[in-house]
Amino acid sequence: MAVTVRPVTDAVGAEILGVDLRNFSDEEFAAIERAWYAHSMILLRGQQLSDDHLLAFSRRFGELDPPPNQERGRISPPGYPDIYVVSNVLDTKGDPIGALGDGEAVWHTDMSYLDVPPDASMLYSLEIPPTGGNTWFTSMQAACDALPAALRAKIEGRRVKHDGTYNSGGFLRKGVTPTDDPMVAPGAWHPAILRHPVNGRATLYLGRRRNSYVEGYTKAESDAVLEELWAHVTQPRFIYQHVWKVGDLVMWDNRSTMHRRDPFDKAARRVMHRTQIKGTTKPIAFAA
Repeated sequence: MAVTVRPVTDAVGAEILGVDLRNFSDEEFAAIERAWYAHSMILLRGQQLSDDHLLAFSRRFGELDPPPNQERGRISPPGYPDIYVVSNVLDTKGDPIGALGDGEAVWHTDMSYLDVPPDASMLYSLEIPPTGGNTWFTSMQAACDALPAALRAKIEGRRVKHDGTYNSGGFLRKGVTPTDDPMVAPGAWHPAILRHPVNGRATLYLGRRRNSYVEGYTKAESDAVLEELWAHVTQPRFIYQHVWKVGDLVMWDNRSTMHRRDPFDKAARRVMHRTQIKGTTKPIAFAA
């Protein structure tokens, strides 16, 4: 079966059919990579991957980042330190086997609190709840292209503080001092509008809303600008909602998307394995 690329929305995402990620050719990988750069998020359903398969595919895109520091530190399957477990399941001692629990995970791009954030993330579904736990993606390139001129003028040439205090589930990262002051919170400063290093497109880059700050404004002025930006980028025209099935592999570009997760029943089981592609460069400001 030939590789088929089928967009899932006009703004973001494409499903790729005809590829078994346990055994794929260089030509098939090239088609997958092209689709990823073109659509910012790709989906391959019906995969049957071991952790070794997941790592082998992930490493075709570059060196891997270690898992992020979450509320319980860094949690990986035994023997697989480059895989990060996202789960609400408890072990025999009553401790979570993964991070982020069963609550909502707010809009974010992964690990943008680092000076060099990961280029991409992959999430592979092993167990899913009957309902809930859907993952939403928004195109920060389409949103940037559609920015009203007045709003763009408020952020062009400015940087945004990306917070590293709390993860997307609202949990305090292990070993971090709690704060809601963006000026003292750990994190990194990045251009509000960056240039994608591969396709050259302008893309908004916001991180998490909590503890964000746009440089050059008072806190109140920055909050007003951020509220405008968040209202803009979360419009339905920029968004794809993914309803998971077991065996789904989803990969997204952290430089050109944000994502969030719906909550789900805490009595249900959800087990996902994630990898991340190490960043190759610091985010660079877009220059028209």
